Amino acid sequence: MLHASTDINQLINEPKTDPDFPHAPLGWTRKETLKVAQDEGLELTEDHWVTIRALQRYYAQHEDDTVINLRDLHDALDECFHPKGGLKFLYTLFPGGPIAQSCRLAGLKAPYIATDPGFGSVA
Repeated sequence: MLHASTDINQLINEPKTDPDFPHAPLGWTRKETLKVAQDEGLELTEDHWVTIRALQRYYAQHEDDTVINLRDLHDALDECFHPKGGLKFLYTLFPGGPIAQSCRLAGLKAPYIATDPGFGSVA
């Protein structure tokens, strides 16, 4: 399978990326994210958008990994938001689970166990 950057057909049809979200997955849009957030009863603040950018950047940096390591992702988010309270703060932003719900908003597939209700997510 060719990488997207080496497939000329993919490059021709590739939509322009949002400059505020350089690591967004193909086809991801703010408009769709706003719709998903509204459907889930969230009003997005700047902290939500910062989380989305952080997740998209993390996934882009780990795109060659066969599986996203949930513990590493968990730790990266905790560190990113440490000054505001880490994961406790993220649970206030994303009551559906800081990883599961924020991944949906970021257009990313959440790691498998992140959607397990026993892991602290109601997604």
